[in-house]
Amino acid sequence: MNESNDTDMICIGCGAVLQSEHDNKAGFLPQSVINNIDEDQEVYCKRCFRLRHYNEVQDVELTDADFLNMLHEISDKKALIINIVDIFDFNGSFIPGIQRFAGNNPVILVGNKTDLLPKSLKEGKMRQWLTERAHEAGLHPKAVFLTSAVKADSVEALMKMIDKERNGQDVYVVGTTNVGKSTLINQIIKLATDTEDVITTSYFPGTTLGKIEIPLDDNHVLVDTPGIIQSSQIAHYLTPKELKYVTPRKEIKPKVYQLNEEQTLFLGGLARFDYIKGNGKQPFVCYLSNELTIHRTKLEKADDLYARQKGAVLTPPFEESLDTLPELKRFEFMIKEPTDLVFSGLGWISIEHAGTKVAGWAPKGVDIIIRKSLI
Repeated sequence: MNESNDTDMICIGCGAVLQSEHDNKAGFLPQSVINNIDEDQEVYCKRCFRLRHYNEVQDVELTDADFLNMLHEISDKKALIINIVDIFDFNGSFIPGIQRFAGNNPVILVGNKTDLLPKSLKEGKMRQWLTERAHEAGLHPKAVFLTSAVKADSVEALMKMIDKERNGQDVYVVGTTNVGKSTLINQIIKLATDTEDVITTSYFPGTTLGKIEIPLDDNHVLVDTPGIIQSSQIAHYLTPKELKYVTPRKEIKPKVYQLNEEQTLFLGGLARFDYIKGNGKQPFVCYLSNELTIHRTKLEKADDLYARQKGAVLTPPFEESLDTLPELKRFEFMIKEPTDLVFSGLGWISIEHAGTKVAGWAPKGVDIIIRKSLI
């Protein structure tokens, strides 16, 4: 079949239109495969192929329109909603308005990636903090659960809670991209196949949204939905190489900097923190990927240093992607209590003293917010 007919080809597994441009969107197949498809051949996209043959789920992104359609669909059903957030990037991975779309359906908020936070942070405090932030955002979850999708015992405990709370109803798992949702679903599939041998590839019907239905033991299903795009996360502005430096893969080691007034920290070349004014010298604690290098300088020299060293000393970004990274936008804050200054998808800097004036800089489009301190 020739290339001009790509849009007419449909994945028989999930109903998505086959395409070769974006491997993180529904219907992806390499162009070399598409070029060799016979006219009457039944074809699976890469995601469905890996699911059928390896019981492995790969995340795909959902457009805003698809997301709204999916949420309306959920609100019309009786179901338990599992909303997964990245505990390392709560603000960037929280779905605004999810309570409104949930309707009367109960929501369990799952804070994933707890393995990335310092072990000194107690689960009780973390759960309370998550509950408070959810309430502030208008979500009143039935329960708050902490997990690490890479740890099977943690996922097994979550499955027990889901089974207890769903009251014989379907379960919808929703979350933004990069929250570890697919890793979690893959653990669920692995646990189910290892312990009950009930899930085979033939059990996975799909829809045009690329949803995957995992059968439960009472003719109901657990529905894995595609990842929702949050454009305020820094990940959407970075190359895969740069993401390796930004995305934590093991417990983060906090870095403490004693700063004088009018000193600056560069977080690689992706963000900047200015201590403008406060109670003299004070500590600032950085919670970022261990791979990301921090550079200290004087505030008066910061603009010049960034102009000269972005992509050289200040990396990431790297030289090949300097033209695509948006310019840094400045946000100024007056701190009134122990506070985290959050760079969406990158991490945060903890500020202890009230009366401190600071500024954060991030690529235009990436959120910087302040919140009550997590640690």
